[in-house]
Amino acid sequence: MTTPEQGMPDMEEIIRQAAEVQAQIQRAQEEILATVVEGTAGGGLVTITMTGGAEIQDLAIKPEAVDPNDVETLQDLILAAYRDAHNRAAEIAQAKIAPFTENTGLGGGLQ
Repeated sequence: MTTPEQGMPDMEEIIRQAAEVQAQIQRAQEEILATVVEGTAGGGLVTITMTGGAEIQDLAIKPEAVDPNDVETLQDLILAAYRDAHNRAAEIAQAKIAPFTENTGLGGGLQ
């Protein structure tokens, strides 16, 4: 990456490598957004299916989770299922992006 006569970095090579990494990151981000994850709560009473971009695609609630006298529990189960799905999406995103950030000093992941 350095030119022998100047002892300086080859700027064209640096720019080419940066563009290549940027394209790889963009592809990884597109894969993350297209990834579908599922989160569950209450032993499968509530299931949320969402994309890596946090777009909810489906919400399934088993009948036994519905108690008209205990709406709070159902609300808690829905939130827990969403958090589970969101955490799974974050893990996938971190795994796909980490290889690009590990050696750059940018940190190892997304929070």
